[in-house]
Amino acid sequence: MQRQAYQLKAGSVSNLKLVTEALPEPKPHEVTVAIKSIGLNFADIFAIWGLYAATPAGVFIPGLEYSGVIASVGEMVNDLRQGDRVMGVTRFGAYATHLNIDHRYVVPLPKVWDFTEGASFLVQTLTAYYGLVNLGDLKKGQTVLIHSGGGGVGLMANRIAKKKEAFTIGTIGHTSKRALLQQEGYNRIIVRSKSFKSDLTQALDGRPLHLIMECIGGKILKIGYQHLAPMGRMISYGSARYASVGNRPNYFKLLYYFLTRPKIDPQRMTSENKSVMAFNLIFLFHNVELMHQLLVEIQLLNLKKPIVGHRLGFDQLKKGIFLFQSGKTTGKVVLEI
Repeated sequence: MQRQAYQLKAGSVSNLKLVTEALPEPKPHEVTVAIKSIGLNFADIFAIWGLYAATPAGVFIPGLEYSGVIASVGEMVNDLRQGDRVMGVTRFGAYATHLNIDHRYVVPLPKVWDFTEGASFLVQTLTAYYGLVNLGDLKKGQTVLIHSGGGGVGLMANRIAKKKEAFTIGTIGHTSKRALLQQEGYNRIIVRSKSFKSDLTQALDGRPLHLIMECIGGKILKIGYQHLAPMGRMISYGSARYASVGNRPNYFKLLYYFLTRPKIDPQRMTSENKSVMAFNLIFLFHNVELMHQLLVEIQLLNLKKPIVGHRLGFDQLKKGIFLFQSGKTTGKVVLEI
């Protein structure tokens, strides 16, 4: 089978090249997926730049999330058949028209979802659920601060928190996203600015802050941590302030951000009774049994289909990456094949 795939050696978006190559038959435990949609994620960009710890050495195909149709199955695969509609995750390799993957990493696509919605669900929902429930131990009625509230993870985090009857405060970088957060039922909305500290105090209105889904970093992280109530938990799963628009990262800005990053003293944490936890979704990829357990629990929540904010063609990958970098997107950015 011939496939097209975007390959590069990490360092610059401009290094991405679309190549045509032969794809071998799937191994006994694998399936071949004819990919129909690809979900873009921040981890993709940092991998392309070479700033992601899990970035492969040498030439590789980026991409963590996809949906499509089973084109063929390995001889040991019994739970999937040719023609099945699926969505899945991969450590890397989703920027392609076809993919061979261990069958455990694909799951059925809900019948009422299209392929773009399938490519918008797993990464953001697993991130939100694992952060809120497994690490954050979210309880009924607690207060949750959700950064990037209009993004894929933020939207799902709010929906999951609402299932727990939590009080949710969503932050956004642009006022244009306010209407979406109101539609999604956030209790309070903050446009991040120089007045974030006072805005957060006002939004809390005396409520204790129990949990933060942190993906911004810098002063926003520090202010959030200061507002945490005793036994409060901050869950860090990214640092969007390191992102910038362009082929390469701004290395001077990266160095400045790194040197001025918040430093939290573990000895003070014991007296303040606060905690900071962090995770990388690659952890779940290497713990597939846990991943499937989480998906069963997520299914019981009966969440609404994900919001696809931007759809582009497969040949518009670089445009999609620059759009994603801009911070002006809502919901998921998806490529369609």
